[in-house]
Amino acid sequence: MKSRNDLTQGPVGMTILRFAGPLLVGNILQQLYNLTDSIIVGRFVGKEALAAVSASFFIYYFVISLVIGIGSGTSVVVSQYFGAKQFDKVQQAFSSFFLFMLVAGILLSIAGIIFAEPIFRMVQTPEEVIPGAVSYFRIYIGGTFLFVTFNSIISILRGLGESVRPMLFILLSTVLNVLLDLLFIVGFGWGIEGAARATVIAQGIGMCVALYYVNEQHPLLSIKKKDLLFNATIFRQELRIGLPSSGQQCAISLGLMALLGIVNSFGTNTLTAYGAAGKIDTIITQAILALSSALATFCGQNIGAGKMQRVRQGVRFALLFNLVFGFTMFTLLYFTGDRLMLAFTDDAEVIRIGHEYLIIIGSCFLVHGGLNVFNGALRGAGDTLFPMFISLFCLWLIRIPLAYCFSDWWGETGIWWAINTSLGIGLTIAAIYYRMGRWKGKGVI
Repeated sequence: MKSRNDLTQGPVGMTILRFAGPLLVGNILQQLYNLTDSIIVGRFVGKEALAAVSASFFIYYFVISLVIGIGSGTSVVVSQYFGAKQFDKVQQAFSSFFLFMLVAGILLSIAGIIFAEPIFRMVQTPEEVIPGAVSYFRIYIGGTFLFVTFNSIISILRGLGESVRPMLFILLSTVLNVLLDLLFIVGFGWGIEGAARATVIAQGIGMCVALYYVNEQHPLLSIKKKDLLFNATIFRQELRIGLPSSGQQCAISLGLMALLGIVNSFGTNTLTAYGAAGKIDTIITQAILALSSALATFCGQNIGAGKMQRVRQGVRFALLFNLVFGFTMFTLLYFTGDRLMLAFTDDAEVIRIGHEYLIIIGSCFLVHGGLNVFNGALRGAGDTLFPMFISLFCLWLIRIPLAYCFSDWWGETGIWWAINTSLGIGLTIAAIYYRMGRWKGKGVI
């Protein structure tokens, strides 16, 4: 393995940023799947179709949250084995995880197709949006096994400190998605179903290319028949670290669905604005999440190598970087948020609601980023249980109750302020826990 993948050496700040840069690009490219669908559908199909894509995103995120969380735990296990130079266990962790993701993806696809319509009705999706949402969602989730196996490879490569090739794989599938969206929606007139088909095909091609790289060119990884073994002991370690992350992802996604129910009660305009502005918010927060993911891998490798002082230096650098980034992004949204909304729709009321959302949520980017810095450090250490508790507490005891109350008092604006309040409380708790230092003994090495 090339030394540039070893995050236990070199200047702390540059090491983190060098790894986080391609990670950020890859994360943004992944978000462009749904963003592209939203823009093209909103422009060429209509407002109700855009609302259907928006509603589908939050529900799909919930459906796959379990496997996403376990992938996060596996990345930590792999990064610590790599830092400790136990390369045989790196392959065993990868093959065990890949087999799990393949089976889980197939089961999720079947369940999602069967229960699509009841789920949309459960979250009070507007009646005029449901037919399009169900059609889009069933095709989209039918390709889940392609998505999760593709992302299992991406997760493991990132755990090994490799972020450039995953970025290139995602770039390929994103470009294909955009081209196929235009072909299927604008060219063939397939509407919202064409957007879903484009995404599934693009994910499938991306997975095939990633599989070829792992099997033919990677020095540590392989899923050829002779190497594709399931190690129950290592997989239990992946579950120990990954299941709390899954619980955290489920809590987040359920919180998003609960918020979606509150948003839906304000009608199609608010749902459309929430979905479109949420896409802009999500693109920007990918920098926060990329920094958190890079820090998790950085901490995992350095904990595996026994370099705890370097871990603390990494956390301090990430907090400083987040301070500058958060202020810059809030300023951008304050002055240009309404123009960014024009990419999705010309509806004046939708633009007004979306711009208001962006200003309020953007004012809390500093807090959101700080929370993710601490969560990334804890994940890298293998301490994923406490971040799960923070998510459960802040979502279900703070965010959702406040969203109900604030929305009664201030309308949809109250929902956005409830989100910010929960993030502030979460940051306070995470910072205190990090300072206590109990995370230092949670690793697998």
